[in-house]
Amino acid sequence: MTSGTDETAPPAGQDSRPAAEPDGRRHPWRAFRRWRHRRPFGAGIALALGGAEILLTQRASVSVILTAGADSLAGYVLPIIMLVCGLLIVFNPRQRLFYSVIGVLASLASWVTSNLGGFFVGMLLGLAGSSLAFGWIPDRPRRRRRWRRGHRPAENA
Repeated sequence: MTSGTDETAPPAGQDSRPAAEPDGRRHPWRAFRRWRHRRPFGAGIALALGGAEILLTQRASVSVILTAGADSLAGYVLPIIMLVCGLLIVFNPRQRLFYSVIGVLASLASWVTSNLGGFFVGMLLGLAGSSLAFGWIPDRPRRRRRWRRGHRPAENA
């Protein structure tokens, strides 16, 4: 080694971790992480957890239930809609705007129909998850700027 470089170091710009395990299998967590980062995962999970929390408070004892909406059909339908919209945001991110609007409306309607929106926790989780999904933008590669001939950006003088 006369050049002074380390022969075992990867070239610049490449990952130092192996692409596969020694027996040829890929690590499942790495694939899941890659899949998760390409979609509004946290937003969908928050909306689904909000719906699940409201459904669980529907099954609370009578002494805990605050409103008479526990026996109504809407008290069970709206949290199920929230749960389904949260899962659809995760598994179908192209339609996230529609699902997030439906999730916000269901979360707000749960205030009246489902024990104050699952004692505020489920409603707030649903609102936060829907808002995050609405604002999520998929990563896109940066576009290179093309300068027209003879036009340069203004320099600070």
